[in-house]
Amino acid sequence: MVMPSGEQFEISGGGYRAVVTESGGALRHLSYDGTPLVDGFEESETASGGRGQLLMPWPNRIEDGQYSFGGRDHQLALTEPRRNNASHGLARWAAWTLEEHSPNSVSLTLRVMAQTGYPWAVDLHVLYDLSADGLTVTQTATNLSDSPAPYACGAHPYLLAGDGPIDDWELTLPAARRSLVSADRLLPVGSEEVEGTELDFRVSRPIRAIVLNDAFTDLVRDEAGRAVVVLQGPQRGVTLWVDDNVRWLQVYSADDVPATARRSLAVEPMTAQANAFRSGEDLTTLAPDGGELSVSWGIRAL
Repeated sequence: MVMPSGEQFEISGGGYRAVVTESGGALRHLSYDGTPLVDGFEESETASGGRGQLLMPWPNRIEDGQYSFGGRDHQLALTEPRRNNASHGLARWAAWTLEEHSPNSVSLTLRVMAQTGYPWAVDLHVLYDLSADGLTVTQTATNLSDSPAPYACGAHPYLLAGDGPIDDWELTLPAARRSLVSADRLLPVGSEEVEGTELDFRVSRPIRAIVLNDAFTDLVRDEAGRAVVVLQGPQRGVTLWVDDNVRWLQVYSADDVPATARRSLAVEPMTAQANAFRSGEDLTTLAPDGGELSVSWGIRAL
């Protein structure tokens, strides 16, 4: 029998333990000294709400699944039919192939073949590595085609800083601007500075009753080029960092999902926000015959 999430790849190191799945190359479990740091899913379950999944070769939504690139029009399958959008890429339910598995790291690959809506062959690669500094995830895409390919990527971890709900957790989010979206389809219609709004978390403060489903950008970075999100609960805390290729963070409290609402906080690294294939904003063009983009992010306990 094959479990819904496929083969399980367990790694450990520096007090951390993680489990990565064949299905979607997803992060199913991450803990430190036995304390969960992400709100994952059971081996017998699928990854509801995108939990731990990799969002490649685009994150978030593409309006009507339609875009133009290289002088051609393309139509993707509508994987979010109730909003008429193509959502979260082509890799999240695919069976990824094990490349290498050591006690503290695992790497997986997936070849996305040219297909309707995305006529490029692209190799995807992910490396999960554990150390005393926590979990580091590196996502890489390589264009195998003879023409340029549009690309963006993301990931969908739900962070835990306690037993929930998130209301009393303190959030530090080093972002100066957020995307404004349409209420019905959650597609970008503009942006605004967070200063003076309830969504300014540049200084740590409790989340309280604020509903979050927003993409943030203009990230403040340290000397190494990293932007760091901090989530602090009464007993423990967790941080998520992103490198300088990650320009956006989608923050989601899941208030629209009654079974898991406000149980954890999704903080999703993204190289581009929703609709980048249509708008071109922060979209990466992978050069033909080997053009590559590699991005890193990570999670650690406080």
